[in-house]
Amino acid sequence: MMNSESAPTPTPTTRRRFLSRAITTIHTAIVGVIGIIAGGAVTSPVLERAKENWLPAGRVSDLPENDPLAVTLRIVREDGYTVTVDRRTVFLVRTGASVVTALDSTCTHLGCRVSWDTSAQVLRCPCHGGTYDRTGKVMSGPPPAPLTTLVARIEGDQVLVQI
Repeated sequence: MMNSESAPTPTPTTRRRFLSRAITTIHTAIVGVIGIIAGGAVTSPVLERAKENWLPAGRVSDLPENDPLAVTLRIVREDGYTVTVDRRTVFLVRTGASVVTALDSTCTHLGCRVSWDTSAQVLRCPCHGGTYDRTGKVMSGPPPAPLTTLVARIEGDQVLVQI
């Protein structure tokens, strides 16, 4: 006769449950590690581009008052194993002892490079005859918008432009 108080041993069920939970935990850990690696690979370029990049553009003492001066900036980009150096021309306009404005030299019409015409006192686009004043505002021609103003700051005698 079987006693109701003696129960069968739960060894097979407990072992099976333990192994099932262990395998589930291992799978979860693997998926989590893969998710962190894949998420880092996707978000790291986005976060890297968000950092500020201040480039030296010249000295304040070298800038003429109210006349745009073309300056070429060297932008170094690292992409995997490749290091690329881009050049970007900006105009620095000093309007006071400690006020400098940086204008992108790219015409807002079709992307041509504008240049400073000293005789007419305008920034002129050679492609379609667009003209801008020394602050980058459109004076005539087809450009739909003023020249892009870049953030600039002065540290000591050095002008820094944010790219």
